[in-house]
Amino acid sequence: MFWLEARIKNQDTINSQQKTTNNNQQKIMFPNKDFLIKLAHTKMPFGKYEGRYLIDLPEYYIVWYNSKGFPKGQLGDMLRQVYELKVNGLEDIVRNIKQQFPKK
Repeated sequence: MFWLEARIKNQDTINSQQKTTNNNQQKIMFPNKDFLIKLAHTKMPFGKYEGRYLIDLPEYYIVWYNSKGFPKGQLGDMLRQVYELKVNGLEDIVRNIKQQFPKK
């Protein structure tokens, strides 16, 4: 799997009238290094923007995919990650990775 899982414990929560300890755990997902390097060097394989790096696709196109549904498989996972990066203004991270880790 291309995600590393980290678990953190929830802090005490206040239940309607009393304080209780919540022992549930939440998963936090972090993309791993190899996935981000591959994402940085992957180009769109089809469509209007065929041949463009995924990170360089226009934001409206990625948002459209988000509303329509991402393709299945690794391409869909990568486009979903690009969506999250673009929405949060972090696309420069992938551009820096592309420069620091040239394609072999």
